[in-house]
Amino acid sequence: MKIATSEEMRNIDRLASEDYGLPELLLMENAGHRAAQAMEHLLETVEGKTICVLAGSGNNGGDAFAAARYLHNMGAKIKIFLTCESDHLKPSASSMKKISDKMGIEVHGLDEDRDWNRLHLALKFTDGILDGILGTGFNGELKKKVLRLIEEINNAGKKVLSIDIPSGVEADTGRISTVAVIADMTLTMGLPKVGHLLSPGADMTGRLIVDDIGIPQALLQSDGIQQSLLDEKLAKTLLPLRGKSVHKGDCGKILVVAGSLGMTGAAALAATAVLRAGAGVVTLAVPASVQPVLAGQLQEVMVQPIEESTAGILGGEKALTRLLELSQSHDVVLIGPGLGRSMETQELIRMFTAKVNKPLIMDADAIFAFNSQPDDLSKLPQVPVLTPHLGEMAGLLGVSVSELRESLLPIVREAAAEYQCVLVVKSECTLVAYPDGAIFLSMVGNPGMATAGSGDVLAGTIAGLMKQTESELAPLVGVYLHGRAGDIAYSEKGEALMAGDIRENLAAALKELRQKQMHIS
Repeated sequence: MKIATSEEMRNIDRLASEDYGLPELLLMENAGHRAAQAMEHLLETVEGKTICVLAGSGNNGGDAFAAARYLHNMGAKIKIFLTCESDHLKPSASSMKKISDKMGIEVHGLDEDRDWNRLHLALKFTDGILDGILGTGFNGELKKKVLRLIEEINNAGKKVLSIDIPSGVEADTGRISTVAVIADMTLTMGLPKVGHLLSPGADMTGRLIVDDIGIPQALLQSDGIQQSLLDEKLAKTLLPLRGKSVHKGDCGKILVVAGSLGMTGAAALAATAVLRAGAGVVTLAVPASVQPVLAGQLQEVMVQPIEESTAGILGGEKALTRLLELSQSHDVVLIGPGLGRSMETQELIRMFTAKVNKPLIMDADAIFAFNSQPDDLSKLPQVPVLTPHLGEMAGLLGVSVSELRESLLPIVREAAAEYQCVLVVKSECTLVAYPDGAIFLSMVGNPGMATAGSGDVLAGTIAGLMKQTESELAPLVGVYLHGRAGDIAYSEKGEALMAGDIRENLAAALKELRQKQMHIS
């Protein structure tokens, strides 16, 4: 499924009218009907229930008026509160209001103190609230009246259904300037929006329901829309089934360059995640002095000691030569987890990545090595996969995390194109961005995964899949399996889960995906 920006959604609505002859009023009618059904689902029944409908001046308000009519016909007692004067309504919304007026549905303004008192009392005794105040076109600062109205909604403590997006959330960023409606459920029209998936908007959305309201699929699946959902439906199409004659060499020989004194855990997590993702052979290259530690605990991984110029860290010409030799006999290279940030290690990383000509995944300290010279990424002999968290991404670009969050999608898209790399940006909704502008947003994962080592497991998972599927698809499958494994672990461990729990549940996530592929229940 595609994900739309507000501009793309406006263009879809326009083309639905101009190219297909679908009137705006018809789509609004469909939206209202579906919103009424969603409210019935939220409240279990609407018959005999009191519902407060909050309507703005735009098409979102028109959807709310249409929904109010359907709810009225379904036996609900409706009270509508309008945020503007009736003559300020957009034409379609005005038409919907006129129909509800003829049906005798209560409509109140919010101009005087007694209006606000009426609203406060209505919210106190209502069973549900329908938020149709602001739509996907909102950005910037809230007007005082709307801000006060949203605060009233949130303080009421009642079930809330938002139409399209919770009022106060910017559709293209998930940004909230001051406050936003905290919805239990959001019904969005046509396609999900970026703001449903990125925090803080994602925290306001509640359960997300997507309805096409009759918009032709050709418009909703246009190649011009470059954002897509990374969900189970997509993931199960990306990983080929294994043949019976497969052997370990077919599944990938992966070289992991990781670890340093005091950070052997990152190397162990990454290397074993490679195997849990289904790779056939894993070699872990580590500083010679820490090799005995890792070799003693990793039975299935070949742990190679690399000569070190300083105890416990990788660096120097001999280390570079040996790593390049090892890379020649492997299909894929993962570098970075726990390597450290000493100057000689950082120099080794830059020299090694400039010379190795194998599919390359760069994590953690390998990304840090390019902070002062990110342009060098575009000069590498391959298109590397980088797996930064938001702090590492901000460091690479020389901006603050808050600046990055302000325009996360456009910044990440531009960086992937400029540096000619695939960016797997880890956040509450992991993004996978390609140099051609395509971005995928993950639908799996949970807050419990905010734990040390989770990123090492993700990097290893992606590396382990590089030979099993087309290398450019491995980041997508890896992000899905990692998030799904985290969700399985979360169902048992909650916020106490550790990175090792994610790694161990990769097997269950992979098995589940295979069963879905084969339609086994």
